[in-house]
Amino acid sequence: MKNKWSLVLPLSLALLTSSSPALVSGQAETAQERSSTCLSPHMVKLKTDMQKAWIDHTIWTRSYIVSAISNRPDQQDVLNRLLQNQQDIGNLIKPYYGEAAGNKLANLLREHIQIAAKIVAAAKAGNQSDVKKLDADWHRNADDIAKFLSTANPNWQFKELQEMLYTHLQLITEIVLDCLKGDWKADIAATDKNEIHMIHLADILTEGIVKQFPSKF
Repeated sequence: MKNKWSLVLPLSLALLTSSSPALVSGQAETAQERSSTCLSPHMVKLKTDMQKAWIDHTIWTRSYIVSAISNRPDQQDVLNRLLQNQQDIGNLIKPYYGEAAGNKLANLLREHIQIAAKIVAAAKAGNQSDVKKLDADWHRNADDIAKFLSTANPNWQFKELQEMLYTHLQLITEIVLDCLKGDWKADIAATDKNEIHMIHLADILTEGIVKQFPSKF
């Protein structure tokens, strides 16, 4: 009597060597999917640098709010650091869109910060009329940023960017109001939300650049 494994082994080998087209196709698709999700060093660097710049944006914005409301002596130094961050963000897009475009984005973002600083001062003084006018300017500036970016890259949709920036403004507003009330737990919660939100924005920008300039990655 033949060993049972002597019968099973040839059958198993036959099955392995005559895999169905569907199985082979599935394996190929899986390999292709793995290949398409592989990140190049250049892509990883852009993603990391973009996330850091927008995390810095949230950290130094919150630091300035606290410093301004508390009348800390570091207020101007913190503001200067925050304004430098806007240039850092603009510099990140220069390799893809040029010097002028990078500086244009930096200028729009500096305006975003300058309006925010005025809102903090007006809110601290209880001047709601000025806060309302400045808030309208703030949203107009957000529209300008969204328009500038969506014009530069077809993968950056104006409406999506506008909504992302509007949410960012709302979270900053919450932080200002929470700090004025001394509600530090709410301030911290809003800051955490803002950071996560801006990391998402950073990823949208990175993915858009990679799609528009695949040869650079």
